[in-house]
Amino acid sequence: MSESYNELRQRIESFSALKPEDLKAEASTAMEVFREFKCLLNSGKIRSAEKQDGRWQANAWVKQGILLGMKLGGLQENTIQFRGTYDWTFIDKDTYPLKRFRKDDGVRIVPGGSSVRDGSYLAPSVVMMPPAYVNVGAYVDEGTMIDSHALVGSCAQVGRNVHLSAAVQIGGVLEPVGAVPVVIEDDVMVGGNCGIYEGTVVSSRAVIGTGVILNASTPVYDIPNSRVIRKTPDQPLIIPEGAVVIAGSRPAKGAFAEAEGLSVYTPIIVKYRDEKTDSATALESALR
Repeated sequence: MSESYNELRQRIESFSALKPEDLKAEASTAMEVFREFKCLLNSGKIRSAEKQDGRWQANAWVKQGILLGMKLGGLQENTIQFRGTYDWTFIDKDTYPLKRFRKDDGVRIVPGGSSVRDGSYLAPSVVMMPPAYVNVGAYVDEGTMIDSHALVGSCAQVGRNVHLSAAVQIGGVLEPVGAVPVVIEDDVMVGGNCGIYEGTVVSSRAVIGTGVILNASTPVYDIPNSRVIRKTPDQPLIIPEGAVVIAGSRPAKGAFAEAEGLSVYTPIIVKYRDEKTDSATALESALR
């Protein structure tokens, strides 16, 4: 998808390579390029990461474009008045204001303190419960529910019909530009108070149980297949398709740890998705 914009890519890369003083001299032209870029980002026509040949890869130039907007922007005070009763003030780069939605966009944002930053994409039929936050560069596909107190970090990629339960944290990766962000594929259920960080990829139809933390340094123990899943130098931590992951523990090593009965946290795959799991995690279409 993003590779069809080669001319825009070349201009973004060119401006991103300039020193601050040289970029300042070209600010007017660079801003025109950035506006074109952000329009495509807002519409979901370009993404910070895409699946190519079966593997998720970062689109480094898209991340460069987001960072270019940071360089070009200046701090701006914004005040929003709520029915004349009180004002809400925030200060951010003027290149990334709050994203505005219209009814025709098909996105449902329930009132109560949620924010979506400009330069992100929410597809039609996405539902966002209050309060929640979606950061710049994020992509959230159709039918996904972002529940209360959930965060979708910068450049995170969230697929179709995903449920991000209350207080879920989906980490963001904007720099380095070549790093793959956190990816949640289609039909994934993420339970409450989960944290998914450091470029972890959760494959389609997986179920992440309440309180599970997934990151690059924590191995995942796959009981049904008698294996340990880890991040490698060549790929991020990848949760297999249909895996059901819960929070577990394993004995800590060393004489002192053994004497004290200590254990360390570890995610455990206890089974793979079946009809019983599908029934327990079915999304209520009426809510959408």
